Amino acid sequence: MKRIQIAVPSLGIEEIKAVQGPLESGWLTQGPNVKEFEKSFAKKHNTKHALATSSCTTALHLMLAAAGIGPGDEVIVPSFTWVSTANSVLYCGATPIFVDINLDTFNISLPETLKKVTSRTKAVIVVDLFGLCVDIRTFRETLGSEILIFEDAACAAGASINGDMAGSSSDAAAFSFHPRKSITTGEGGMLTTRNSSLANIAEKMRNHGAEISEEERHNGPAPYLLPEFNLLGFNYRMTDLQGAIGVEQLKKLDLFISERNAQASYYQEQLSDLGFLSLPSKPLNGTHAWQAYVTRIIGPNASQLRNQIMEGMEANGIATRPGTHAIHLLGFYANKYGFKPKDFPNSYIANETSMAIPLHNQLTRDDQDRVISSIRKFNI
Repeated sequence: MKRIQIAVPSLGIEEIKAVQGPLESGWLTQGPNVKEFEKSFAKKHNTKHALATSSCTTALHLMLAAAGIGPGDEVIVPSFTWVSTANSVLYCGATPIFVDINLDTFNISLPETLKKVTSRTKAVIVVDLFGLCVDIRTFRETLGSEILIFEDAACAAGASINGDMAGSSSDAAAFSFHPRKSITTGEGGMLTTRNSSLANIAEKMRNHGAEISEEERHNGPAPYLLPEFNLLGFNYRMTDLQGAIGVEQLKKLDLFISERNAQASYYQEQLSDLGFLSLPSKPLNGTHAWQAYVTRIIGPNASQLRNQIMEGMEANGIATRPGTHAIHLLGFYANKYGFKPKDFPNSYIANETSMAIPLHNQLTRDDQDRVISSIRKFNI
């Protein structure tokens, strides 16, 4: 019996041909393909600057570091998100301040955010979880201009809300190209921003703090001289092999999102009558990237039923996952800050009852029908 995976990357002959260029030229680290990928990504997402990185996690760290976030600063983050959102704050020596989410969107709650703002709050990281954009304009109007709004857009390449592309209205954003995302470079990320000063600092920090890139140095008049290093930096560069793949993947992004929207609509049609299943929200005015299709089990013993369904589907060769985790429940954070499970009740509920079902660009209608049939068996 064919196993239906939770996610499968969609790669073709175009990507295979693309990597031949850097392999043949011998320029494998950050170079012309990365630059082309950055330029195309910035144009697609209506932002001025795009800097490719080794991962979304390094893009998150890089944007915080370039903005000067450090010890004594507080950065508000949602509790229900991947752990790297909060980890990036600790990497800077700052303090993550957790807030709860809205259960209907899985995204950060603005009222809960307002409760946690103090004189030490330097930034808020909103997360476009599973590909559904946060309304950043509303956050900006409410929080004012003194607090930076960063966007963890790991899941949201190609998504939009109210005419704003993901990453276009925040102070800076970080995207992921992990294989579970809509487009992939294997590992890899992208930092986007309209702020030229932040971009300039981040570009140097990405390359050990060097004043010029390796490509600029090698193509310049004195390639034998090392650059100046006036900043503490990191090695967060993307390889040109990844950049070449990214260029081709980005060309397919609109098609991929269109296919994912069709799959999500079919799930909505076929599963909407199940009383124990809450289906994910769609934007009223925008495009959902559908990085994942995350449902939630509701009703008595929801957590137990969620686990039973996941076990049953696994036995039938269908992969599922919890949506993500509530960070305040993870051992490191629970021990460090003394959190209790229900300190963030909606995040706790999402942690215990969310269930992602297969959705990706290799998924067939027959695959979806098998997923739907497997879930409907629990409609008792």
